[in-house]
Amino acid sequence: MSQVGHPTARALMRRLAVEQAECRVPSLTAAIVRDGRTAWFGGRGRVGDAPPTAATQYRIGSITKSMVAVVVMRLRDEGALDLTDPLEAHLPGTPFGQASIAQLLSHTAGLTAEPPTAWWERTPGIPGGDLLARLGPGELKHRPGRRFHYSNLGFALLGRLIARHRGTGWLQALRTEVLDPLGMHDTTARPRAPHATGYAVHPWADVVLAEPEHDADAMGPAGQLWSTPHDLARWAAFLGGDTGGVLCGDTLAEMREPAGVADGDTWTGGYGLGLQLARTGGRRLAGHTGSMPGFLATVWAEPGEGVGVLFMANTTAGLGGRLLTDLLDILDEHEPRLPDEWRPVPADPRLLALTGLWHWGPTPYALRLLPDGGLSLEPVNGGGRASRFVPQDDGTWLGLDGYYAGETLRVAADHLDVNTFIFTREPYDPAAPVPGGVTGWHA
Repeated sequence: MSQVGHPTARALMRRLAVEQAECRVPSLTAAIVRDGRTAWFGGRGRVGDAPPTAATQYRIGSITKSMVAVVVMRLRDEGALDLTDPLEAHLPGTPFGQASIAQLLSHTAGLTAEPPTAWWERTPGIPGGDLLARLGPGELKHRPGRRFHYSNLGFALLGRLIARHRGTGWLQALRTEVLDPLGMHDTTARPRAPHATGYAVHPWADVVLAEPEHDADAMGPAGQLWSTPHDLARWAAFLGGDTGGVLCGDTLAEMREPAGVADGDTWTGGYGLGLQLARTGGRRLAGHTGSMPGFLATVWAEPGEGVGVLFMANTTAGLGGRLLTDLLDILDEHEPRLPDEWRPVPADPRLLALTGLWHWGPTPYALRLLPDGGLSLEPVNGGGRASRFVPQDDGTWLGLDGYYAGETLRVAADHLDVNTFIFTREPYDPAAPVPGGVTGWHA
């Protein structure tokens, strides 16, 4: 399965072997995806009497949430709901129906982390109706929108929302709309052979204890699924942009935008719409971690570099936090990605005439024509407000990112109007309609 050279594969396998041995993991698998294809797979330890393979199932825990979120976003794209809709509009009767769909997806709805049941990860689940009947005002811990507070209960409610719209269970909707189209046929609600048994490893002795595994029922959307390294590699490719028609690229990019952060202004960990986000070592990663009794898993994609990485293990705790980024660093060191070849592309002469120097007051900006036909407006000195724009049918341009995301750019003969801000060819050009007028430069 390896698409990397032997020295690279050896270095990657050694890093995996060190993690499995030093962290005392019964079995551990990992894979790297590059440009939508599995570039390397490794497995250490034993599942039964054999090493784990790319077809061995592990429980993936909360990675389930990211897949459920895709179905919710499909409902949004179809017009069945709006992300600003209150939960009450689609699932009436809960005591916190004022929380929005977007807040549930981003864990900013203020709901309790765990449901009002016994420890749900280690006990048989209860039906959805019974779970809803147990909910009261006490399950709302924070004002909706106030802060990030991870909530397994929130995704159980999103599963109910999917069932109400699709007329079938959340799992069937997920299989029909996401898993089967992506070819993830070995991602299932219950284990199938060959699968790893979930273990807890004793902290002071080299012995293990088998963890229980049950159908989580109503809590299933929060962490029910099992998968394989092969299937999870396909999911990594999906997160990186190879959506296979399951979701449009713009919607996936929206899911990867930070909606809540876990550690303040200089955040390194955050959450988008159903996706965890991380910034580490110059990397911007999107994906999800997963934890259930006896199992740990994580999948990350780095869309800007066209890579993804994952691990799956059958241990309750104990892995270090750097395995996946170390694997990516090894790949970069041994087989760095070559930049795409530059090639000239045709340009509309009218757009070409717009390029060059513009000024917002006295500040020079560069307007560039992008290969895809969009425009980039950014300060010449590299600081300040930079945004990209895409053309609209009415002749205006829509901001994609930065300060002007969602705002409108209008092009006139002698100026640009970016949501009332006037850009001119010369600093404060007196011939342009600069609000407040221009008195002229003087010493």
